[in-house]
Amino acid sequence: MDPQPQPNPNSPAKTTEPQPQRFGIRARLLALLLPGIVALLALDSWNDYKALTDSLVVAYDQSLLEPVQALANGIVVASDGSVRVQEPFSIQAMFESTHLRYKYLHVGVQRIPKGETLDVNSPETTLMGVPGLPRPAQQPPDGTPVFYDAVHEQHPVRVAALRQTVYDNVHPGVAYSVLIQAAEGTGPRTEAQAESLRQELLRDTRMVLVMALLVWLGVAWTLRPLERLRSSLRERSRDDLTPLDASGVPQEVAPLVDAVNHHIAGHRRMVAEQSQFLADASHQLRTPLSILSIQAGYAVRETDPARMRESLHAIVGQLARTRRLSEQLLALAHATTEDEVAPAEPTVVDLNAIAREVVLQYLPLARENDQDLGWVDARGDSAAERIATAGDDGEDTDGTDEAGDEDDSPVLPVAANAAELHEVLANLVHNAIKYTPRGGNITVTVRREASYALAEVCDSGPGIAPERRDSVFERFHRDPSVAAVATQGAGLGLTIARSYARRNGGEIELGNADTPESPNGGGLRAILRLPLRAF
Repeated sequence: MDPQPQPNPNSPAKTTEPQPQRFGIRARLLALLLPGIVALLALDSWNDYKALTDSLVVAYDQSLLEPVQALANGIVVASDGSVRVQEPFSIQAMFESTHLRYKYLHVGVQRIPKGETLDVNSPETTLMGVPGLPRPAQQPPDGTPVFYDAVHEQHPVRVAALRQTVYDNVHPGVAYSVLIQAAEGTGPRTEAQAESLRQELLRDTRMVLVMALLVWLGVAWTLRPLERLRSSLRERSRDDLTPLDASGVPQEVAPLVDAVNHHIAGHRRMVAEQSQFLADASHQLRTPLSILSIQAGYAVRETDPARMRESLHAIVGQLARTRRLSEQLLALAHATTEDEVAPAEPTVVDLNAIAREVVLQYLPLARENDQDLGWVDARGDSAAERIATAGDDGEDTDGTDEAGDEDDSPVLPVAANAAELHEVLANLVHNAIKYTPRGGNITVTVRREASYALAEVCDSGPGIAPERRDSVFERFHRDPSVAAVATQGAGLGLTIARSYARRNGGEIELGNADTPESPNGGGLRAILRLPLRAF
C-alpha cells in the first residue's frame, strides 16, 4: 500500500475568503415588503370585489323586478271572472328593449277554490310569456319578491318571482293565485363580475410593480455614496491611508465609515511607528557597528600583543553592548507588535515569586557595583531573610523553606505571562542598578494594595524630575542630566517594561523614592501595578 502524502507543515495555510451574501439589500427589502403588501392588496381587492359583486347583483335584480312589479300592477279580474293583464305588450317591449339574449317573462294563474288554500300542484294557466319557467323552491309570501338562480332551456338564468292573490268580485269567495316571473341569462352578470376582478388584479399588479421599482431606485440612490467610496478606494495607491470621505453617506452607514476610518488611522499610526522604529534601530545600530569597525581596524594594524589584546577586550565589550541593544530591539518589537488582547484563559502566576527570581538574578551585579540590593517579601521579613541566605550561598531555594517544605500556592496571583513580567521587573531593576551610584541602596518590595498586586523598585539614585517622567518611556530616551550613564544603554528599558506591563493588564508608575539615602525627595520609585486574580 502506498503511503499517504503528508501535508507540508511549512506550507502557507489556505485562507478561506468570506463569500458575498446571495441576496442584496434590494432583494431583502422586496422579500420583506412584497409578501405583506401582496397579502394586504389581495384582502382589499377581495373585499372590493365582493362589494362590487353584491352591488351588481342588486342592480341586475332591480332591473328584473321592475317588469315584474309592472305586470303585478296590471293584473285584474274581468267581469266574466277571468284574470287578465293590462297592457302586457308595452311591458314586454320595455323588458326586451336591451336586446339581451335569454330574456323571459311569464304570468301564470291558478284558481283557488272557495274555502280552500292554494295547491301548488293544481293546473296553471299561462296568461302571457313562456310557460315552464322554473318555480321558486319555496312558496313565496304574497307581495314579497324573491330572486333565485335556475336553468332554463339549458341556460343559466336569474329569476325574479312575485306571487299575489286576486279576488273575483263577481263570484264572491273565488280567488286566484298569480305568479309573475321575469328571467334573464346570467352572462352579462358573469362578464361584469369578471371585468371587475380583472380591473382589481390589474390595479394591484401595477401597484406592486410601482412599489418594487421605487424600492429598487430608492436603494440605488441611497447606496450611490457607497459606490463612490468603493470607486475611490479602488483608485487609491497602496500607501494612501487618508480617511474616507463620509459626506453624503446615509446616516445608518456613517458608523461603519467611522469604524473604517478608525481602523485606517490605527494602521497609519502603526506604519508610522514601524517606520520610526526601523529608522531609530538603524541609527542605534550604526554607531556601535562603526565603533566595532574602527576597533577591529586598529587591532589589525597593531603589532604590540598587549595593545592588540586591549583592542580585542574593547571589541568584546562593545559586542556585549551591541548584543544587549539587539536583544532590547527584539523585545521592543515583540512588545509593541503582538496582539494586546489577553488570552481567553490567562496563566495565573505569582508576582512575588517572579520578583524574587529577578532579585536573585541581579544580586551579583549589584554586589559588583558595591550596591545593597534588598528584598521585601510579600509574606513578611522571615521570608525576605531567606533570599539573603540564598544570595550568600549562591543558590536559589525556589520557594522552599528551611524545613524543606514546598508551598506551591501563589502569594500574589496575577493573570499574566510569566516571561513578560520577568522582563518588566528585570528592566526596572537593571535601570536602578545602572543609575544608582556605588555604595547606594536598591530595594525591591512586593505587597498587596486593595485588589492590586504591587512590585516596587526603589533606588537612591538621582531620580527623575516630575516633568520628565512621561518622556522617559519614549523609545531611545536617555537622561542627559546623568553624565556618567548618559552614554550607556539605548534608552529602551522603560519602553519595553511599560509595553509588557500594559499588555498584561498592568501599569508602571514613577515617583520619588523618599529614602534616607536620597534626601530632599531624591531617588526613584518605579511601581508595577497589576490586578489580583482570585485563586
